[in-house]
Amino acid sequence: MTDSNRTDTIMRLDAERAIHRLLASYVHLIDEGRFAEVAELLQYAEFDVAGNVVADRAQIEAFLEAGLQRHADGTPRTWHTVANILIDVDSSGERASSSSYYTVHQQLESFPLQPIATGKYLDRFERHNGQWRFTHRSVTAQLLGNLQYHAKGPNEHVMGPSA
Repeated sequence: MTDSNRTDTIMRLDAERAIHRLLASYVHLIDEGRFAEVAELLQYAEFDVAGNVVADRAQIEAFLEAGLQRHADGTPRTWHTVANILIDVDSSGERASSSSYYTVHQQLESFPLQPIATGKYLDRFERHNGQWRFTHRSVTAQLLGNLQYHAKGPNEHVMGPSA
């Protein structure tokens, strides 16, 4: 392996590690009900949830507050799992995209633990001043369960018209 190939491999692996951290940070913050911090994480991105597109920190936070229920502990009482993560870093090393599956479980005192949603995250990223950040997040729903304790109002706001 040449020094150039080794450097390219290290840069790609570093980008993948940083992007993986962004993906994990999103689900941790959502599950903890920290919507302002989710909005900060996505502040440079278009956030597309089943065709509902918002952008900038204030719009994203308002969208989450309006669309997701918080329960007595201040959280949505959800547990997101992200899997099958594919990350592609472009040849410049400054842009990347990813595709991953998610599963959301939820439990409340009167609602037994169960999966309530599955789908895909389709993301784009850029390196800005040496740091990776989201530029686009698309949330698509594939299989939906009982969302009555997750989405506020009509489920269309959060998960699209198929809910």
